[in-house]
Amino acid sequence: MNKQALISITAPASGKLLTLSKVPDPVFSQGLMGQGFAIEPNSSDIVAPVSGTVTLVSDTKHAFGIKTNDGADILVHLGIDTVELKGAPFEVLIKQGDIVTSGQSVVKMNLKMIQDAGKSTTVILAVTNSNDILNDLMITGTSEVKGGQIVAVMNVKETENQTTTKSGNKYDQLATEIIKNVGGAENINSLIHCITRLRFYLKDESKANTAVIENLDGVITVAKAGGQYQVVIGQAVVDVYDAVIKQIGPGFTNDAATAEAVAQTTKDAKKVHGVWPNVKQGVNNFIGVLTASMIPIIGILAGSGILKGILAALTGFKVLSATSGTYVILNAVGDATFYFLPVVLGFTAAKKLGSDPIVLGIVGGILIYPQIVTLAGKASTASTNFLGVPTTLVSYVSSVFPIIVAAWLGKYVEKFLKKIIPTYLRSVFVPILEALILSLVIFIGVGPIVTVISKGLSAGLVSIYNFSPALSGLILGGLYQTMVIFGLHWGLIPIVINDIATNGHSYINSILSITMVAQGGAVLAVFLKTKNKKLKEMSLAAAISAFCGVTEPALYGVNLKYKRVFVVASIASAIGGALTGFLRVDNYALSGALIGFPAFITPGVGIGSNFYGYLISHYATLLISVVLVYLFGYTDKMLAKRNDPMNVENVKVA
Repeated sequence: MNKQALISITAPASGKLLTLSKVPDPVFSQGLMGQGFAIEPNSSDIVAPVSGTVTLVSDTKHAFGIKTNDGADILVHLGIDTVELKGAPFEVLIKQGDIVTSGQSVVKMNLKMIQDAGKSTTVILAVTNSNDILNDLMITGTSEVKGGQIVAVMNVKETENQTTTKSGNKYDQLATEIIKNVGGAENINSLIHCITRLRFYLKDESKANTAVIENLDGVITVAKAGGQYQVVIGQAVVDVYDAVIKQIGPGFTNDAATAEAVAQTTKDAKKVHGVWPNVKQGVNNFIGVLTASMIPIIGILAGSGILKGILAALTGFKVLSATSGTYVILNAVGDATFYFLPVVLGFTAAKKLGSDPIVLGIVGGILIYPQIVTLAGKASTASTNFLGVPTTLVSYVSSVFPIIVAAWLGKYVEKFLKKIIPTYLRSVFVPILEALILSLVIFIGVGPIVTVISKGLSAGLVSIYNFSPALSGLILGGLYQTMVIFGLHWGLIPIVINDIATNGHSYINSILSITMVAQGGAVLAVFLKTKNKKLKEMSLAAAISAFCGVTEPALYGVNLKYKRVFVVASIASAIGGALTGFLRVDNYALSGALIGFPAFITPGVGIGSNFYGYLISHYATLLISVVLVYLFGYTDKMLAKRNDPMNVENVKVA
């Protein structure tokens, strides 16, 4: 039986209350250290914001930590870049292991000395294990607060008969597995940590079982740099570090080196400025969410893709009728995952982004509600309005991008609704209103924008094809899979369907077929090159699925995750598209890739020049994609760089 605990947080200093987003430090303002708030202090007295046990007093006196009885880890950071002042402005009245009460004086902070040194005096509070224990953190204070005044309330998850031991057991178990797989305590010289990583100095790195460590629940990845074996943990790094030290002993610590690593990685994070780094970080975050949301369903996507490919081949050879009961049932099994993709992604993306998974699953269901899909499928009914606001309905069946946008917005909408709706009404009104708001954002905002852009792109690409099939193949081949990611490809599908229905063939579908082969060739190259067993298995399944005409497992399971693979695959796809256009390869059915080869046999003629053009263009694209990715697109070194939540640490290794 689950229950919740409410913990009040008092202001650690008197002054102006700020949200974390206004703190000029990306480590805190982006929530990388957890939820919290900040204060611009106007007095030197710093008090304990909660009651609990002091778990940390930094050597440079600029930060301290307290763990509450309910398991919340509170970090108070005194000033920005004050670590460089080596403790001079601070008089610390507590030590690690002390029991403190909320409002108790713990530090004297010399504001003038900090200001004279050109540093900010901002006092920052963060709940560093927010992801593990918090439902939410509500700011209740006004703009001006007094030290010791209640300014926030934590809604802490708690399980009956289990308090902090639950969290402790989890980190203890992870610590045990990490120690065992780095070669045991006997293989460790020393251990430090920074803001996201455990940094081991090992006697023999070859004894470390990297593949096992990477797959531990709670470990993001492993990196090797500067003579360190770095295990990337994320926000819970201090908890895991403490658990490791508890097991191997304090003799392995180096507090000075740890303080230096934390200071250096914090400083490196703040170097990320300007438009391009922010754009790059935004793209990386978006791709990270896409791939992380897709990973739980990659297996069934790949299996479904293979099944759909087999069915396409059977119907192409007239072995199975598309109207038979056997086909209908098997097609439902293969197609359901793709049809209901927004529902599944709503759930997985919400878990990744901190939104309500059930609400986002419902939003996904709203997007593919049968009546809406039917209306969106006809030009005469697609244009409609909601309370007088005009909108264009779009079919979101099998879509990815819109539900990711909804999941990202979900936590902000939910937080807003909780602020304005009384507690006793939240369980009923917050979920339905959140679902309504997010659905309207997609229908009224995202849908029309995607429609306009996709129609414009489609018209442009068709015009280019009429001018030069080879140029059109180059552009469409290179861009199509990127269009798929953002849902912009839907403008081309009606053109393909109309071509086949009206003319009996489609040149454009031949180029789209090439893009599937190129993505499949890319993951095949990764399969051939990687030594990572898990990645090898995923890559092979994704390659087969792509050759059957379904690229989602290749895109989201591998190629986008290792971005250079996707870029190189798109280059190969552009080359293959140009070749397809040059040869004027035609397609005679809504099928393609390697398993859809019957769709390239000219009706009434049989195997002839068009089919030979198909073989040349598709297998040449396969060869080009495999070779380019194998030589230039992938290396196992990329495994150590993936999904690090603090990319800034790659700037410099302390």
